[in-house]
Amino acid sequence: MNRRMVIFLLGRILLLEAVLMLPSVLVGLVYREAITWCFLPAMGALALFGLLGIKKPKDTAIYAREGFLTVAAAWVLMSLFGAVPLWLSGEFNTFWDCLFEIVSGFTTTGASILETVEQLPHCILFWRSFSHWIGGMGVLVFVLAVMPMSEERSMHLMRAEVPGPVVGKLVPRMRDTAKILYTVYTALTVILIILLWAGGMPFFESVCHAFGAAGTGGFSVRNAGIKAYDSTYLHVVLSTFMLLFGVNFSLYHLILIGKWKNAVRSEELRVYGGIVATAVVLIAINTASAATRFGITLRDAYFQVSSIITTTGYATVNFDAWPGFSKMILLLLMFMGACAGSTGGGLKISRIVILFKTVRQEVRKLLHPRAVTVVRMEGKPIHTDLIRATMVFFVLYMTCLAAGVLLLSLGEQDFLTNFTATLACLSNIGPGLALVGPTENYGFYSSASKVLLSLEMLAGRLELFPIIMLFSPLTYRHRSK
Repeated sequence: MNRRMVIFLLGRILLLEAVLMLPSVLVGLVYREAITWCFLPAMGALALFGLLGIKKPKDTAIYAREGFLTVAAAWVLMSLFGAVPLWLSGEFNTFWDCLFEIVSGFTTTGASILETVEQLPHCILFWRSFSHWIGGMGVLVFVLAVMPMSEERSMHLMRAEVPGPVVGKLVPRMRDTAKILYTVYTALTVILIILLWAGGMPFFESVCHAFGAAGTGGFSVRNAGIKAYDSTYLHVVLSTFMLLFGVNFSLYHLILIGKWKNAVRSEELRVYGGIVATAVVLIAINTASAATRFGITLRDAYFQVSSIITTTGYATVNFDAWPGFSKMILLLLMFMGACAGSTGGGLKISRIVILFKTVRQEVRKLLHPRAVTVVRMEGKPIHTDLIRATMVFFVLYMTCLAAGVLLLSLGEQDFLTNFTATLACLSNIGPGLALVGPTENYGFYSSASKVLLSLEMLAGRLELFPIIMLFSPLTYRHRSK
């Protein structure tokens, strides 16, 4: 393994994180907050460790192993350093609380240990929300956009960080692909900020909530979250943009180059839209009551479905108080997640489609043993390697979920709390049900449980394998000649 190249890349990433803390410092200065100093030690440490690995090695080769290890180590280190300003601010009880909070931010989970957030300094609130935006598209994707690197090395890093069963280039050069992704991501974020601000939301709050929606994270600057804004306009705008950020970003590129018909024909997009529409209608009917206008019920159903399927985690109502049928729909959406190549978490719609088509193919084989059947996705035959990888990912996902629930059960919480907490962290959603519902928080868990849930969040954001490889002894063995 090329350890020096891994250290070199990690050094660049740590330097980048130091730079990314600057906007939070500027926010603190604008609001004249004395606590702004807490970012300086973290930035100094990041710069120091980053400069130690700044010398580029002679051998710059990167293979799959180095790519996965770099991505996993980068996210762990960024989380550890990112927690330092929170810890120095004195607003959190333990460092593990700070680590849980910032891991939740970077992985765009949105789970919090805080009972109230409005008393936090603006610079800390900004850093929490900005971490969503940083982690949404992925810091390694940003590095690829600004740092020259060979196509083979770029692909290994991109494959390890970008969510979805398949990672491909939008254009011939991977660096240009990364630039396109971030350009679309930034443009949509800016548009959302303007729309929220135009709807009456204060500018600072518009920026923070736009970061949360863009990264499909869910951190709010209000104790009541989005429920604090009793505005149909703001709710509909956020709902719509959460869905937009849950779409595969490659489709936006197709639209920009004039191939919008190809984008509209996307099978994953049509399934995604169909699931959302069906869930909204069913929940609206199930939660309708004579005391509430159906328009309000439909709006709340649209918002919560958009928030859960995209794994954003914002809430306008306490859906934990909804009927069991509606909660079951939301639970299924937690598993599904958004589209591949989006900022959302979960299993991804494309994997769900592949799994169902594979089951259908097996049924056909049983009924017609001599028939030649092919699983297709987006009108193209799917290679057996991709089917196998999808099945392996699903089994591994369920294994991580079961293991997380089992370990959390060593505590005193009930099964529904532990199950939905693990699912919400693994799928990067944030709120679950019962004690971790939309009006609750994760502060009651022990430090050990918070570390476990933090690992679940990292594993879910990085699609499991990078984190598993980081802790596997096989990763560090020398290749056989």
